[in-house]
Amino acid sequence: PSWQGRLQVFCRPKQWGKKKANQLHLGGSSIAPLHSSVLQAVFYGISFLADVLRLIKKLPSVKYIISCRDLLFSVLAFPVSTFVFMSFWVLYTYNRELVYPKSLDGIIPMWLNHAMHTVVLPLALLEIFATPHRYPPKKKGLILLGFVSVAYLSWVLWIYSVTGEWVYPLFTFFSPVGLAAFFCSSIVLIVWIYNTGEFLNRMIWGQFTFCFSPVVK
Repeated sequence: PSWQGRLQVFCRPKQWGKKKANQLHLGGSSIAPLHSSVLQAVFYGISFLADVLRLIKKLPSVKYIISCRDLLFSVLAFPVSTFVFMSFWVLYTYNRELVYPKSLDGIIPMWLNHAMHTVVLPLALLEIFATPHRYPPKKKGLILLGFVSVAYLSWVLWIYSVTGEWVYPLFTFFSPVGLAAFFCSSIVLIVWIYNTGEFLNRMIWGQFTFCFSPVVK
């Protein structure tokens, strides 16, 4: 199938399972950035809610919301955003046809490409420098991150088993051993990103203890 075709929702009549699976197959270079953008939107929505609750002095609620915000940022938002930025631009620099072929230039505007693959990292770094976050205990954080990573890889493999198509066309170039090595190296990279985020947060804010006192006007 053409690269343009990979951006379409595939439907195969009389095969309900494949039809449902293909509805999830949105295209090679768009899945991870889309998930990252959704994570960013959810995270900043929760952050905004926490600020509003502090302003209206809803102390019990804001404790829970801030805890959710910090867990989401540390385990998902920062690692995924950074991974998307690094993996996309490294592969794009090496050979853009692997992740973002020239044929997409007429379909996806440049500003949208940068919104999905570039802006996510500066926003994540700005969040670390602007707001302290309480990271979970190392073991808990890595277990949660590992669970999410394995679940995502399982979804990718399930799509392939049902449709015969890789969500990411890059995978077609790998042998089974090479694909396993790629998956393992990706998990190692995202764990390193998690540890880097935790390190930056600690270096900037120290062993920060939240003060949940309502804002005093």
